[in-house]
Amino acid sequence: MNSILIVEDDPTLRELLFELFSDRYRSFAAASAEEALSRLDSERFDVVLTDISMSGMSGLELLGHVRQRWPETTVIIVSGIRDKEYYEGLVKMGAFEYLVKPFELLDVFQSVERAMKLHGGSAEE
Repeated sequence: MNSILIVEDDPTLRELLFELFSDRYRSFAAASAEEALSRLDSERFDVVLTDISMSGMSGLELLGHVRQRWPETTVIIVSGIRDKEYYEGLVKMGAFEYLVKPFELLDVFQSVERAMKLHGGSAEE
């Protein structure tokens, strides 16, 4: 079964995203990038879905760590920043996709589905 790590400091959104994916994938949620790194040290994930703006380590820093230490893991970024150059920079850093808040849950679901297909799986299996 494919796995996803959701990294979001907003507890309501974190729970909503967890519920969206928990029936389809082995799902875990982290409230911070530091917590996510700790989880990644002990377990492999196919996809990391992370916010950018969090207290402590940012999602941008988390992206760098994941790309360096777990290059097989696909990272999807969620942010409130709507800027083409910012988006292009994240993609150059290795982000699979960039979703702008507020987003539709269907858009997040479809993005994760595309990422899971890279790992040989999808919710349809």
